[in-house]
Amino acid sequence: MTIRDWPQAERPREKLLARGAGALSDAELLALFLGTGQRGQTAVDLGRELLNRHGNLKVLLDLEPAALTGLPGLGDAKACRLAGAIELGRRYLAQELERPAALSDPAACGRFLRARLGAYPHEVFAGLFLDNRHRMIAFEELFRGSIHGASVYPREVVRRCLAHNAAAAIFAHNHPSGVAEPSLADREITAELKRALGLIEVRVLDHFIIGGNAIVSLAQRGLI
Repeated sequence: MTIRDWPQAERPREKLLARGAGALSDAELLALFLGTGQRGQTAVDLGRELLNRHGNLKVLLDLEPAALTGLPGLGDAKACRLAGAIELGRRYLAQELERPAALSDPAACGRFLRARLGAYPHEVFAGLFLDNRHRMIAFEELFRGSIHGASVYPREVVRRCLAHNAAAAIFAHNHPSGVAEPSLADREITAELKRALGLIEVRVLDHFIIGGNAIVSLAQRGLI
């Protein structure tokens, strides 16, 4: 039996149109991008198999496109659709930050930063460079490290702020352990960056810690 043989209310496309994307399971959402299954499997069956093999949607979609192409039932075309869907989501969140005052909204800022940094298996320290009206000039991944941490060099951060003519900055880094709680080292480097950038009149507005699905804002904690 193919998906076309299912009752209309149970087909992923018809279900989405009638009830919205939120009504679909992870396997049904995957099926929309997969398009077809493989011999003996519908696209929904294939989606379920991929989820069972990897444990959850995040682990599956965190795979590099080259790794996706090697999975049973995928290949280049389907792997590219999945990787493209993830990138569309990232760009949507990036454009959300272009609306007025978006960067003053920790929730919107945190969603964007989690989309950019949350999938890395190693620590990445990044910066959002802002103009004097707190609009985003650029986002840059500044430093990378091992699973245990990334070394942050304030001199290089100062150089990048000057290169962008930034008036303010927001920093973020991920904790591959999945624990978003800021460490003593996180608080110390934030204070050091605040002192260094203060010398060139660049304000540090926030520092986000990304751990799994959790996001912690040091500004909201009163640590900036």
